[in-house]
Amino acid sequence: EAARRQGVLFGVAQVFRFNESVRTLRDWVADERIGRLVFARAEFSFFADSIHPRSWLYDATVAGGGPILDLGVHCIDALRFILADEVRRVFCVASSDDRSGTVEAAACLTLEFSRGAFGSVMLSFRAPYRTPIELVGERGTVRANDGLNVEHPVEVEFLRDGAVLETKATSNRLAYGLQVDAFAEAIEGKAQFPIPGEEGWRNQQILDAALRSAASARVEEVPPINPDHSH
Repeated sequence: EAARRQGVLFGVAQVFRFNESVRTLRDWVADERIGRLVFARAEFSFFADSIHPRSWLYDATVAGGGPILDLGVHCIDALRFILADEVRRVFCVASSDDRSGTVEAAACLTLEFSRGAFGSVMLSFRAPYRTPIELVGERGTVRANDGLNVEHPVEVEFLRDGAVLETKATSNRLAYGLQVDAFAEAIEGKAQFPIPGEEGWRNQQILDAALRSAASARVEEVPPINPDHSH
């Protein structure tokens, strides 16, 4: 709202929306090759040990939380982007350990999307780096084993009845450059930046509901989108 009042360009650096793998999954879901979506799965994990360069990861006053915020935002945003749908309700369970202090070390979120699909997001600081994404519909499945990775090629697969019908090799190595280029074009007035501030606000509402759910052990509602504040 402050940016809008001042006429300032405000975008959110959700870089994985510029991944070729993520955009391929979005296109394949949109063209209905898997039919009506049933459920979607995203995972994100890496080992966050005591010598990790981001030494503040376990400091709640700086990080705000553990992998729910640090990793969950990317999974949630990717699923919202791929499905072109919004989350209505969230249920979250989380666990801490002797190394994570006052923040969680791992969590599992169940998301209910507005068109009826269910999402599963699993997050951890205690497992090797992995970012699989899978979308299951009534007529097929699309998946990328390491869908958010930007360091090596990612294969996106379309399956039906357990058989792989199509495989597309994608590269995400230009994602950060494409993001900066898109923001530069918006500054120059050539195009709208595709991830405005409202998208970050919406992700944060979902994350806040997940944190409430982890504390309450109940399903938590995500506030409905106000048309006056959407883009």
